[in-house]
Amino acid sequence: MRYSSFFLHTNKDAKEFDSINATLLQKGGFIDQTMSGVYTMLPIGLRVLNKIEAIVREEMDTIGTEMLMPALSPRSLWETTKRTEIDVLLEARGANDASRKRNDASYILNCTHEELVTPIAQKSKSSYKDFPFAVYQIQTKFRNEERAKSGLMRGREFRMKDLYSFHKDEDDLLTYYEQVKKAYTTIFERVGLGEDTKITLASGGDFTTGFSHEFQTICDAGEDIICIDTETGIAYNEEIAPEGKTYEKHKASEVGNIFPLNIKFSNAFNYTYMDENGKPQLVYMGSYGIGTTRLMGVIVEKFHDDKGIIWPKSIAPFTVYLAGLNRDDEDTVRKADEIYTALKTSGIEVLYDDRDIAPGAKFSDADLLGIPYRVVVSKKTGDQVEVKSRTEAETSLVDIAACIERLKG
Repeated sequence: MRYSSFFLHTNKDAKEFDSINATLLQKGGFIDQTMSGVYTMLPIGLRVLNKIEAIVREEMDTIGTEMLMPALSPRSLWETTKRTEIDVLLEARGANDASRKRNDASYILNCTHEELVTPIAQKSKSSYKDFPFAVYQIQTKFRNEERAKSGLMRGREFRMKDLYSFHKDEDDLLTYYEQVKKAYTTIFERVGLGEDTKITLASGGDFTTGFSHEFQTICDAGEDIICIDTETGIAYNEEIAPEGKTYEKHKASEVGNIFPLNIKFSNAFNYTYMDENGKPQLVYMGSYGIGTTRLMGVIVEKFHDDKGIIWPKSIAPFTVYLAGLNRDDEDTVRKADEIYTALKTSGIEVLYDDRDIAPGAKFSDADLLGIPYRVVVSKKTGDQVEVKSRTEAETSLVDIAACIERLKG
């Protein structure tokens, strides 16, 4: 991708926000704030989000089937489960008299999808032979946050992966629940957060008398406190940590959660299946979420320096920032163009900065954008290129073959 034809504008002088991720993502041209808690995902930001969601999708495909449910739902579904009074629930209705004259109904803007997925499953899966099964989606959610803050970490509109599983009994649910834990662990490892993300015991809320589990990433910007038992290594949300123990306490940000819903929603919708003896039994369910835009924000909070973002290679918008210098010299421009083609032909994702601006401005953008490698072509590099990783201080002068080998390694 040539910088000159890519919809990208960095703004190092943009205002400082209340979080590092909001500040750096907007200065880098990844997102644009529409209003509090609502952001446009600009092209380079969408590239990152798409890579995060591709990793999530690959791991979810090993344990479930993808679908897509609507953002709007009838209020009656939420009345069935007696959840219309959830304090973050938003509704949608006609915005003016003319619109309401066409249709004066109000709808729920879904913040989660148990109310939709349960009756959908009920229509087609009703025999013991149909279980277990699981479906998931990656979709936009809406929550009426009292104070939307911390950039992508707490929004009123956000992207989320939600997975729902259906089982004959509690034992089968708990077996699958452990499979989800493993899949989630793999996801957080692949996006670069594995070492600092802890499976944390949390309250089951209205869904179960036991625990649910949160995936909490240790992070200075986190809104939660997790307590890690120094003897057992078990992590607890501070809200439920047993007294009389010794803990290491950390600020952390929740990047995923899993709940054994048991029969709460199947009971509300009278979702039963016929067992081996021809008797009706309530279906057991589980719910499992990952906020993909939130995850993007947490990654920036974890991986940055005073120059900008440092993206893990697996989710970086591009692998290489190719800085073509001396744009007034035809031979240097031709060489930079050839190297750009060679990198693309080798399957390497490149942002080619072909703008006629000062070298310092290009290098500053490279650091701000956080692309894993910077490659420089100039008069002084001759038939070689300068290459360095985002975290290295010094560059290496190598030929293009060695450069490609390093970038693909």
